Amino acid sequence: MPSILIIAVVVTLIVLVVVLTYNKLVKLRNRVDNAWSQIDVQLQRRLDLIPNLVETVKGYTAHEKETLEKLTIARANCINANSASERVEAENQLTAGLGQLFSVVESYPELKSNTNFLALQGELSSTEDKVSYMRQSYNDTVMRFNNAIQSFPAVLFAGTMGFEERSLFEAAESASAVPKIKF
Repeated sequence: MPSILIIAVVVTLIVLVVVLTYNKLVKLRNRVDNAWSQIDVQLQRRLDLIPNLVETVKGYTAHEKETLEKLTIARANCINANSASERVEAENQLTAGLGQLFSVVESYPELKSNTNFLALQGELSSTEDKVSYMRQSYNDTVMRFNNAIQSFPAVLFAGTMGFEERSLFEAAESASAVPKIKF
C-alpha cells in the first residue's frame, strides 16, 4: 500500500511540474507574440507616414526621383513581406532609404523649413524611437522565452509540445559600418 501511495505522489509531482512548465512557456510565447505585434504597430505607423513625406519632398525635389522611387519600393516590400525575416530585411531597406531621403533634404533649405515636412519628420523620428525601443523589448522577451525552453525541465518536452526557439530582431549588416562624415 505505501508503495502505491509513493508512486501516486511521484506521478502527481511529475504531472504538476509538466503543467506548470507548460503554462509558463505559453505565457512567455504569448509575450513574444505581443512584443512582435508592438513592433508591427510602430512599423505600420512608419509606413503610413512615408507617402505623406514623399509627397511633401516631391514638390521641392523633382530631380531626386530615384531616391523617392527606392523609398516607395522599400515601403511596398515591407507591406508585401510574408515572414518575419522578410519583414526585417525590408524594414532595414526602408530605414536605409529614409536615410538617403534625409540626406537629399539637406540640399533644400526651403524644404527643411517647410512646416508640413518638419511635422512629418518629427513624427517619423518619434516613431523610429518607438520602433527601436520595441525591438529591444522584443529581443528581451525572446531571450526569456528561449532561455525557458532550453532550461531544465522544459528542455525535456518543450519541442514535443510545439515550443520552438524564436529569432532575435537583428540590425542590418550595414548598421555596423562606420558612417562617413564630410564637412
